[in-house]
Amino acid sequence: MQLTKLHWLSAVLTFALVSGLVVHLIVSNKLLPENKAYMLSAQDDKIPSAETNQRTTALTIKLAELQSQVLRLNALGERLADDAKIPEKEFNFTELPASGGPISDSAKITDKSLDQLFIEIESFESKLNYEEKQLQMLESLTFGHHIQNTGYLSGRPIAKGWLSSYYGVRKDPFNGRPTMHKGVDFAGKENTAIIATASGVVTWASKRYGYGQLIEINHGDGLTTRYGHNKDLLVNVGDVVNKGQTIARMGSTGRSTGPHVHYEILRNNKQINPIKYVYRKGK
Repeated sequence: MQLTKLHWLSAVLTFALVSGLVVHLIVSNKLLPENKAYMLSAQDDKIPSAETNQRTTALTIKLAELQSQVLRLNALGERLADDAKIPEKEFNFTELPASGGPISDSAKITDKSLDQLFIEIESFESKLNYEEKQLQMLESLTFGHHIQNTGYLSGRPIAKGWLSSYYGVRKDPFNGRPTMHKGVDFAGKENTAIIATASGVVTWASKRYGYGQLIEINHGDGLTTRYGHNKDLLVNVGDVVNKGQTIARMGSTGRSTGPHVHYEILRNNKQINPIKYVYRKGK
């Protein structure tokens, strides 16, 4: 199947608009305390403060997930635009789209409750997921399946070390309470090489609460891997990495009791048990 330049321009333009809209949403929410449109409604004021704090934290996490998804889409969009030889100035994925218009009467803005914000964000997230699938389909048609074998998820995320904690409910190492552990831990010596378990695009390479220094890689087909508590990060957002490539050095950053890597596999943005992939034979 041959893709014309018109196909490319249409696809990348659609992506740029969606990506820009999400970035605008995230930037706008950084101003929550100063924006009366996003103040808690009278209904939220009746909620106990502890519960309100929990819901606010959940909302913040949801926005962080959207930000991660935008970075993933940006990296994918840049690859598509580069392969289509579209001039860099035509699609700048690091800036918001230009906007403007004549001054008009201000629209009446009503207060929104946290529940309403959650509903709106989840609705937008579903639209974003659809756009991501469309771009991934275009990527598959464009680049073919030449990285299919290296994109096969399998093996351990370490060069040396041992499995120290399984996926599932366990005693929290800090408070001793039963807690769901949504990944597996591999312990080893500090500075041990952390390796990618499949080829893909780096969508996160920075600190994240609880994870410390985190690497996140999108492998396509709805699969993503996370590598947490690293000492040093050796890749950046947007990098294309190969299976077996060293992406970080083992450490104990974040919520950690010693040198190890917290390894997660997500299918369609939900953590699954990584064990069957850890012991899976490579192609």
